[in-house]
Amino acid sequence: MIIVDTGVWLAFVDHRDTHHFVSQRLIKTNREPLITTWPVLTELAYLLLARVGTDRTLRMLNVFAGMGIRIFTLEEHHCPRIVQLMTRYVNLPMDLTDASLVVLAEHLGDGRIVSTDARDFHAYRWKDQHPFHNLLWEQGK
Repeated sequence: MIIVDTGVWLAFVDHRDTHHFVSQRLIKTNREPLITTWPVLTELAYLLLARVGTDRTLRMLNVFAGMGIRIFTLEEHHCPRIVQLMTRYVNLPMDLTDASLVVLAEHLGDGRIVSTDARDFHAYRWKDQHPFHNLLWEQGK
């Protein structure tokens, strides 16, 4: 299962985004299940509204629904870990969306991700020791 961050979805939709082509290629050719979190989708909807407007945002949300993308739901017991992560990475800073993806990697026991955020996901460690493996950059080669 591959974790997907906001920037990849945003680039997938917005042809003006510098990561548009690599994100499209990855999403269209990928054969593994994709998973994301509700904070990612919330951030995505907010950013899409600003970039591409309501009609394209709604169309994209319908596309996601038809793609069978799994959505990990944060639960109350995840809150202390999220606070711990956001405190640890305060200098980047880490936001709720990124913290949710670290929690997801810890839940899956796998840090394979696609993200346009090379700096932060290079620095973050799931289970405080394991680096993320960003597959997006392999697509760009």
